[in-house]
Amino acid sequence: MQSRVAAIIVAAGRGERAGQSQEGPKQYRRIGGRAVLAHTVATFRAHDAIDEIVLVVHPDDHALLAAALGPLIEGVTVVDGGRERQESVRLGLQALAGSPPESVLIHDGVRPFADTALIDAVIAAVSAEAGAIPSLAVADTLKRSGPEGVVTETLDRSGLYAAQTPQGFPFRKIREAHEAASVSGRSGFTDDASIAEWAGIPVRLVEGAPDNVKLTTARDIALADRKLRGDRAMIDVRTGNGYDVHRLVAGNHVTLCGVRIAHDQTLDGHSDADVGLHALTDALLATCGAGDIGDHFPPSDPQWKGAASHIFVQKAVAIIRDHGGRIMNADISLICEAPKIAPHREAMCEAIAAMTGLSRDRVSVKATTNETIGFVGRKEGIAAIATASVAYGESR
Repeated sequence: MQSRVAAIIVAAGRGERAGQSQEGPKQYRRIGGRAVLAHTVATFRAHDAIDEIVLVVHPDDHALLAAALGPLIEGVTVVDGGRERQESVRLGLQALAGSPPESVLIHDGVRPFADTALIDAVIAAVSAEAGAIPSLAVADTLKRSGPEGVVTETLDRSGLYAAQTPQGFPFRKIREAHEAASVSGRSGFTDDASIAEWAGIPVRLVEGAPDNVKLTTARDIALADRKLRGDRAMIDVRTGNGYDVHRLVAGNHVTLCGVRIAHDQTLDGHSDADVGLHALTDALLATCGAGDIGDHFPPSDPQWKGAASHIFVQKAVAIIRDHGGRIMNADISLICEAPKIAPHREAMCEAIAAMTGLSRDRVSVKATTNETIGFVGRKEGIAAIATASVAYGESR
């Protein structure tokens, strides 16, 4: 009878070295049109020898996970992780303890290029007494640095290897090692093989794969995306336009681009009547053919009575993300005789940057009058025109 093999995929990290992104932590960023983590999970789901998958994620990431994996999540056990990788792995092992497998593979969720041959090699090398890890011989000359970055020593690289994942172990032994490390207060282990070594479990080396890289920085993610898209890669930047107008009535303020401005009139509308954000919402939705603001927030629905319009923009941002898009810039022109926009422009730009996840230099708010012509010139209403550009991961 073939022994049972489980896989634990660790994806609870915050990925700070990859920088901030509206897509979330690096495991949810898109490469080749879908999330890094989706590529990783798909590989293990497709492997004939893997009987069970436990996915360890951050407690705050369940919505991101569902959006990233879609149907891939079916049959996968999802576990909340801890503050450190070591604790996350321990919790993943704990989730398997009720029906323990003979062997377990532990893999980084941000290594999306592990392949069937590598997984086969690790599984084959695991025994009832010993673990196995993929590794590559160190090719670069190694230096030790002293104070102020001065080289103090050249190290002998013979016998040195860079460890990869998945790392495989006899389940009972590695679980006991993790529990012992936790009870003793030992932390700071950088991988599971180091815990195995500490617990006296032999660990064999198998040949790793040069492509089995861990995506750590924003550059790593960009290179992985380029690799997966290959010949399909092309510039896919889409531009959407939006227009909105609301009439002015007696009041004491207007809300424009998320900023409340004292005024002797107010904009009339079902929500807060923020023409700038309404136009921006339509511009964003247009980049992926997702209709307009009225489709998602109909004025006939009482729940949107008096609603703050940043809700509409954030919904459009989420729709773009679900379509694999990344907002590049937003530009809004306000057309009104009053109030004066210039004193509030910076606050408006900052508000829009926060709603969209854009940096400040990618947001523009401008204003012009209508030279006293028409309904705007007569101060009967305010209009807005918005343009947004969104880059999508691949042409569709």
